[in-house]
Amino acid sequence: MEKQTISIQTGYIKLDSLLKFAGLCATGGEAKELIGQGLVAVNGQICLSRGKKCYPGDLIELEGAALELASCS
Repeated sequence: MEKQTISIQTGYIKLDSLLKFAGLCATGGEAKELIGQGLVAVNGQICLSRGKKCYPGDLIELEGAALELASCS
């Protein structure tokens, strides 16, 4: 599985915004669909909430890609 580290400057980022920011989807609508279909996991658990707050240290997985959040500070 390909793992990418994403740095954020805020305390958290919402899941749908993170998927767009990381380039895993092109639009918010696409992110909503992927999350709604149960294709996104946060820290090993399927997440169906696009507004889920993701924090530095969280691991997000989608279709063979893995993102680890890090803080810029």
